[in-house]
Amino acid sequence: MSTWQKQLGMSLLLAFGFALTLLMITFIAFPLENWTDLWNKRILDMPYILLVVVLSVTTGVLTGGGLAFQSQKKIHYVEHQLDEIHKGNPVAYDGEDYRELITIEEKMKQIEDKFNKQAETAQRLATERAKEREESLQEVVLKERNRLARELHDSVSQQLFAASMLMSAVNENEDAQKDNELKQQLSMIENMIHQSQLEMRALLLHLRPVALKGKSLSEGSKELLDELTQKVPMKVDWKLEPLNLDKGIEDHLFRILQEAISNTLRHAKADKLEVMLIQRDENVILRVIDDGVGFEAEDAKASSYGLQNMKERAVEIGGSLKLVSLEGEGTRLEVKVPLLSKGGNGDD
Repeated sequence: MSTWQKQLGMSLLLAFGFALTLLMITFIAFPLENWTDLWNKRILDMPYILLVVVLSVTTGVLTGGGLAFQSQKKIHYVEHQLDEIHKGNPVAYDGEDYRELITIEEKMKQIEDKFNKQAETAQRLATERAKEREESLQEVVLKERNRLARELHDSVSQQLFAASMLMSAVNENEDAQKDNELKQQLSMIENMIHQSQLEMRALLLHLRPVALKGKSLSEGSKELLDELTQKVPMKVDWKLEPLNLDKGIEDHLFRILQEAISNTLRHAKADKLEVMLIQRDENVILRVIDDGVGFEAEDAKASSYGLQNMKERAVEIGGSLKLVSLEGEGTRLEVKVPLLSKGGNGDD
């Protein structure tokens, strides 16, 4: 039975009780000699019995309607508070206006505290796992980086250097100086070798681990986007506020950003990419927007490994991931993480 059905039944009971009370008072105060007097006696130009019915129904409807309105108002209040708790927003309790809901409010406060503690625990565990992974892999990654850099330097770089020296010697040969066409070709080859040397130096310079190491999330993200603009023919705009976050949150958000950019490059066919990292209302917000081909949210791609991995990373740090995409209209990804143990220093 719905709330309105219950209130309607209460209204009918109130009307019946009010009518019975008026009739009893009438019988006691004015004993009737004939029951027809209830119909013959007129008040306000209507039979008395009809007046009793009208007053009773009106009183029942008004009283029941008022009770129903108050009941619905309380239900909406509780629904709103629970919705705010579900969204992770701070809840303001108004116990003065709803004193009868104080017990329910206490339960909601306990639920809110429990969710906050769970989010804090998830963030702390993520931080601990990130530190453990970094400590366990740091030495291996460093050795592998050094090995690759050393091999590239000792093999490819040395060969390019030798080729450059050889081409310089050939260009200085008298026969080469006399033949203009040969001289141009040799000069072109020398320039190509020189350009390859520059690119190899840049590669050795950029040879580093993927994870954030010694950098904040904003610094690592800026470096990633700077490198993206140099390698990809795409317009990249960003707004990165300097934030002071736990290591676990930084690591997860950075990997979500990497995955989002990877998805954009592989699938979106976009001409423009926008990245925003800000703090608003005790929440860190990471937003990635592209103007690519997009896809239907219910499509198979929406449940791909990459997107699922990003969602799981967001949940691990007590946050949420929202994805909006339509075919031909691009994709908008937003991660929202509440700051419970350490706040950032971004401007509002």
